[in-house]
Amino acid sequence: MRSITPCPSKPFCKKKNLFHFSKQKRISSRSRQNQFFIVQSTPFEMANLSICNSDSMRSSDPVCNDIGRFDSVPSDFAEIIVVRHGETTWNACGRIQGHLDAELNDVGRQQAAAVADRLSKESKISAVYSSDLKRAFETAQIIAKSCDLLEVTQDSTLRERHLGDLQGLVLREAAKIKTKAYQAFLSPKTDQEIPGGGESLDQLYHRCTSSLERIASKHKGERVVVVTHGGVLRALYKRAAPKGSSQGKVMNASVNIFHLSDSGDWVIKTWGDVSHLGESGFLKNAFGGDRTSG
Repeated sequence: MRSITPCPSKPFCKKKNLFHFSKQKRISSRSRQNQFFIVQSTPFEMANLSICNSDSMRSSDPVCNDIGRFDSVPSDFAEIIVVRHGETTWNACGRIQGHLDAELNDVGRQQAAAVADRLSKESKISAVYSSDLKRAFETAQIIAKSCDLLEVTQDSTLRERHLGDLQGLVLREAAKIKTKAYQAFLSPKTDQEIPGGGESLDQLYHRCTSSLERIASKHKGERVVVVTHGGVLRALYKRAAPKGSSQGKVMNASVNIFHLSDSGDWVIKTWGDVSHLGESGFLKNAFGGDRTSG
């Protein structure tokens, strides 16, 4: 495994209680530049995709009323709250992570605390699962503590996509240093593996959707939290909404809620909600949470 290379230090500036890296912009969720989605779908069709802007929420809006609160879970479904891990230093400086084990930075820990506080105020959470990579596991531990749960179940099948020879490289340099791996990464072919042991999109899809279905089978009528990665969340979205529009960028510490049934139905109840982040903010480019950065 390639050793972890620290990112070069970046100058910070403080403005309105926000910290900004010099080359990547972080915005507060209070700026209301972010949008998130409510999706209802089955494996066979896509229904009623709505985009809800946080500023436009009104009590008379039946779709947006679902955002920010959790009702009881139907007995024939498992509700899985899937959270992307908090920000890492590698996210902030544009270094590709994959299976390499970068840790949360200070902002990432603030984000984890914010999402933990939000989830702790909701109805009972039965269990917390996590990828075994440090950035996800630390986020999950913070959530579990806030929800009065004693342990986090680690699961390697919830890991980020293995990105082969690209792992550890700064994205803007990857095309020159590992040209074949970079071309494979950007390939539209879903069965294209990445040189250096990297997974194809198909391999990632089957790994993480099977993992979520296993978790759901253990928790019918219950609410659980799964902390994972941007690439995994994009694959889960594809499973739930195969004919849906682009899922957009998956922000650090975003809340994404799925209902899974024994009959194979997947429903996305909430997608990309970062309203809880407040002044901790998030990277606007969502590095590691979009198709072109991992």
